[in-house]
Amino acid sequence: MSRVRYILILAVLVAAPASAQNLDSLLARMTLEEKLGQLNLLSAGGRASPEQMQLVRAGKLGGLFNVMGAENTTPVQRIAVTESRLKIPLLFGLDVIHGYRAIFPIPLAEAGSFDPEAAEATARAAGQEAAAFGINWTYAPMVDIAHDPRWGRIAEGSGEDPYLGSLLAAARVRGFQESILATAKHFAAYGAAAAGRDYNTADVSERTLREVYLPPFKAAIDAGAATLMSAFNDIGGVPASGNAWLTDTVLRREWKFRGMVVSDWTSIAELIAHGVAGSRAEAGRIALAAGVDMDMEARIYVEGKDLPIALVDSAVLRVLRAKARVAQLRPVAPNAVEIRALARRAARESIVLLKNEAGLLPLDRAAPAIAVIGPLADNRLDPLGPWHTDGKPEDVVTVLQGIQARVPSGTQVLYARGAGIDDTATTGFADALAAARRAKVAILVLGERHDMSGEAASRASLGLPGVQQQLLEAVAATGTPVVLVLMNGRPLILEWAAEHTPAIVESWFLGVESGNAVAEVLFGDVNPSGRLPVTFPRSVGQIPLYYNHRNTGRPPAANKFTSKYIDVPVTPRYPFGYGLSYTTFAYRDLKVAFRTTTGSRDLQAGPVRLGATDTLSVVVTVANTGTREGTEVVQLYVRDEVASVARPVRELKGFSRVTLKPGEARRIELRLAARDLAFYGLDMKPVVEAGTFRVFVGPNSVEGLEAVFQVIH
Repeated sequence: MSRVRYILILAVLVAAPASAQNLDSLLARMTLEEKLGQLNLLSAGGRASPEQMQLVRAGKLGGLFNVMGAENTTPVQRIAVTESRLKIPLLFGLDVIHGYRAIFPIPLAEAGSFDPEAAEATARAAGQEAAAFGINWTYAPMVDIAHDPRWGRIAEGSGEDPYLGSLLAAARVRGFQESILATAKHFAAYGAAAAGRDYNTADVSERTLREVYLPPFKAAIDAGAATLMSAFNDIGGVPASGNAWLTDTVLRREWKFRGMVVSDWTSIAELIAHGVAGSRAEAGRIALAAGVDMDMEARIYVEGKDLPIALVDSAVLRVLRAKARVAQLRPVAPNAVEIRALARRAARESIVLLKNEAGLLPLDRAAPAIAVIGPLADNRLDPLGPWHTDGKPEDVVTVLQGIQARVPSGTQVLYARGAGIDDTATTGFADALAAARRAKVAILVLGERHDMSGEAASRASLGLPGVQQQLLEAVAATGTPVVLVLMNGRPLILEWAAEHTPAIVESWFLGVESGNAVAEVLFGDVNPSGRLPVTFPRSVGQIPLYYNHRNTGRPPAANKFTSKYIDVPVTPRYPFGYGLSYTTFAYRDLKVAFRTTTGSRDLQAGPVRLGATDTLSVVVTVANTGTREGTEVVQLYVRDEVASVARPVRELKGFSRVTLKPGEARRIELRLAARDLAFYGLDMKPVVEAGTFRVFVGPNSVEGLEAVFQVIH
């Protein structure tokens, strides 16, 4: 069925100005079985089964997911709109997380670009491709904040910071919803899973929930997200898929969300395993009363003949409104050339340079011989990362290919796999060592398999899998300078590499343009500008470790009886916001000033007194003091010095990407509204308290210039 036909059918439901009446009229015509059918969502496993097609004919199915390709969505949609009694179209959902066919960097990598515009563009492109293949609903963006890198799904989100996560959540919603419906997931605190074990309990306070885990969801809703997905986890003993306070009180009453909530895969049925429901019927009643509208895969609602009809009707109306929104979308046909170029841009911006001792990078492409070693060096599958939808390995440019394409004919590229990603065989070491000894530099591409990150991929240890660490040490022992290129979906423990490897490049899983982007950075065609969206610990024992922690009554100090470890520094290996460049930047002349409503401002240095409705102007001069053009991510952090509730040591409140030529200096202004300083007070209501605040501006969460201002009432 053509999309035009689908839009014409839906137009009947949403004809202005009486769309609400039309939906009410449609609801009044529905039998109980048809209503419950609209709340039923099933996985097709590629294409709809005969049983699922019969459910569509009978009006007992509201949507399908995991249907791949228009050749499979079209026949089922035709049945829905021509053979079912009420001719209500289906929703076709899919986890379009970071691309449909053209695969972009994983969301965690893309967050490191600190570029919401780029994130919006990649979501827009992914939505266009998905819509062209018959998908009208994505289960993305994942907006869970994650403090524990052992949790595999950290790869799908934007890292540890609620401010950055909120900006990217909104950007991705805007991008997707030009073509398909977006779903902010997983509501809520799924990223707080205890010990990083997927599906585990999240025991967080209401204050932490509201200040850390909920802001990206609110940002997604404010950006117009059509749907939310409830989470697997419980919060303090109450499963999120049956949590009326979370879904009804906060989401619908406080935030005024009018969209639809879909459960995660069988999460309603799992209320029984949680121990809060004694039967499928009871699980259904709990979830529906909590405000979960659509049941994914468990088929519980269609069994619920005794469900409260008022709750059923409300849920069905929300499902119908979501379907009506599909008709309002105006997808543009994807342009393959432009999408591929966007994939390369996103990959370039996501790469983080972690170490570059003695300026080893960028490499001399005219070297007599370069060794390229490692199980991920000529690997086409794993650069796609987790949740790569319809991405194909044959579309991937490998790191080896990217390097080979950029060296002159006189440079010999020596390749050796060395070892597998996670096996124990070392028979390939000999070839790797021979290649390294013959080369001027050895590029080792090491890391994880794509399925070592993502759902159900928690790891207890965060070192290089298999014998890759032994391979790294053996190659380094040859004396040939080593560039370590990491390919992974989470922070790794890099203590040996950080001490013994001259250069480290964090490339994450970059998608189809992996090899081109990595090679461009290695040879200096692109100056890396990515920053870490998540802290890299020194040891698994430090986890959870995140930059915006609160101080204790005994902050780390020389005194033994303070909050620290006795066997490892309390600091991370690489902090949030960290990333190097092939040039150098200097910060000077930090000034804060009151910004008037007319836009004029006094940039005199010194204490500034800010009213509760005022805006602060933070101005700093940033200079490129090196010899190459480069992009700096100027970051602004704030600390509330004294408050009624202990506040984080620093909180990201703004940033700006600025590109400077060698010797160029520019004044950068970042604005900070007093309302941005709000937190949840002793009464659990938002408040901006009077007092002294410290502002930090610099290249990451631990460095930079400082200034002081005050908030008055």
